[in-house]
Amino acid sequence: MNQNTNHDVWYSEYLVEGNAKVSLKLSKILHCEKTDFQELRIFENEEFGKFMVLDGYIQITEKDEFIYHEMISHPAMAVNPDVKKVLIIGGGDGGTAREISRYKSIERIDMVEIDEGVVNACKKYIPQTSAVFSNEPRLNLIIGDGLKFVENAPDAAYDLILVDSTDPEGPGEDLFTVDFYRNCFRALSENGILINQHEGAFFSGDALQMQKAHKKIKEVFPVAKVYGFNIPTYASGYWYFGFASKKYDPLNDLQAEKWNSIGLETKYYNTELHKGAFALPNYVKKILEEA
Repeated sequence: MNQNTNHDVWYSEYLVEGNAKVSLKLSKILHCEKTDFQELRIFENEEFGKFMVLDGYIQITEKDEFIYHEMISHPAMAVNPDVKKVLIIGGGDGGTAREISRYKSIERIDMVEIDEGVVNACKKYIPQTSAVFSNEPRLNLIIGDGLKFVENAPDAAYDLILVDSTDPEGPGEDLFTVDFYRNCFRALSENGILINQHEGAFFSGDALQMQKAHKKIKEVFPVAKVYGFNIPTYASGYWYFGFASKKYDPLNDLQAEKWNSIGLETKYYNTELHKGAFALPNYVKKILEEA
């Protein structure tokens, strides 16, 4: 955090150390904690509402969290609306589980979050995402290591795995390995889809991590694509997810009519945007091709 001469207190996240940062003025400091895994802070800003920071990186804000959580959840469901069993790795704020639980056809949602401190803090301060923990009977919350959970998961246990992880360092580091992706492949059904947090592409450090993740996923899955979305409080304002599957192509197999017939009201995602999200800028294509 830094403070200017007018005594305003700001939170700053460095996008490129020493050269670029994003800052939010603080109206309240709500929670500061060193959990067993990371530094957890929850602040409030008049424009973006309450927001959570882990190890110095903004994870969610009340104002724009819907973008991330809709885009990690709905594209896979629009490709295969018949998903019944879902595994969420991470996602301790609850937003991904909230979006997935909107599908009445889903029978079971297992969610494995390593840091109980994140869950408890979000339950207290960010109910807009965390209310799902108390109001969704299909949700089975497990406090534990997602890597080990997937290693021990039965074959073909899930139709959809959503890896809602932090960056590939600290608690999220092991969720960006070939062994992890192989175990995800094994734990997915014949129609299985994997969606993973895929970093950004604008700053060199993020782009390198994206490239590494994409290369590893391509070693394991026959279908491996990347799609993007605008989100104001993430580095550069544009972020990406990976879409990997055993057989479904995210564009050729899009079931737009069937998904639209479900009648979900979304603020960001729609099936027209779905198609555009997989159209990537040339510099991003180059990064992925070089993988």
